[in-house]
Amino acid sequence: MPVQIPDDTDFTSFKEQCENHEGWTARYNKGSVTVWCRDEECKTIQKLKMRIVCKDVTAETLYDVLHDTSYRKKWDSNMIDTHDIGRLTVNADVGYYSCELVTDVGYYSWKCPSPLKNRDFVTMRSWLPLGNDYLIINYSVKHPQYPPKKDYVRAVSLLTGYLIQSSGENSSTLYYLTQVDPKGSLPKWVVNRASQFVAPKAMKKIYKACQKYPEWKRKHNPNLKPWIYPEQNTLPCINVSDLVLQRADSLENIDESRLTEDKQAQRHSDDEET
Repeated sequence: MPVQIPDDTDFTSFKEQCENHEGWTARYNKGSVTVWCRDEECKTIQKLKMRIVCKDVTAETLYDVLHDTSYRKKWDSNMIDTHDIGRLTVNADVGYYSCELVTDVGYYSWKCPSPLKNRDFVTMRSWLPLGNDYLIINYSVKHPQYPPKKDYVRAVSLLTGYLIQSSGENSSTLYYLTQVDPKGSLPKWVVNRASQFVAPKAMKKIYKACQKYPEWKRKHNPNLKPWIYPEQNTLPCINVSDLVLQRADSLENIDESRLTEDKQAQRHSDDEET
């Protein structure tokens, strides 16, 4: 199936899903973090929505942190590898946001809780500054030079993204919505940990990373922000026609439903975060 660049309808729909909580069930609500799942999907890990209120972080800083792959290697302990593959050449009208819309293709792999296999993605990512809001959305694609790897399970992002909203001179709100097919029958303990532990922990980790980012960035190429300044982007160009939509049913399905949680690995992960 051919790949299509997101248009204004896609961004508007994504924003509405973040802001509208009808049909969602709160699974976690403590402090500044809330995690929801869809009513009909609470028995799966496929669709989650999270929100964190950042009282001392600007929307601009949040936007930078979510883009800066060099900095992500400093704070995302679950990440194995991430890098940009190329930028897309777009020769089509993609709606009234087209003048500011930027799209690229990237690779990301992360550690899954033991004894599950690690997962990876190849995604097409588009981002759009829109007044006081910033939006970043992605979905999985096939790239001819990035086939599934032997030691990883290639997961599929049906729709994943961030909505960043400014809520004051030095405050902001971050929404993260993800609908992912992890390619495998997952055990119940994974589903429970995702909404009750992993998701809140991830949002708090992003918040802490944002608090430290301005000082870090001052010492590491402070003027380099290709996600804001397209002229700084040195990635090779990719034609949309070279990409194909990644369908979940074309990938191997891994049954991990009977795996039991590695308690020692969980304690190590908890201690590391502390």
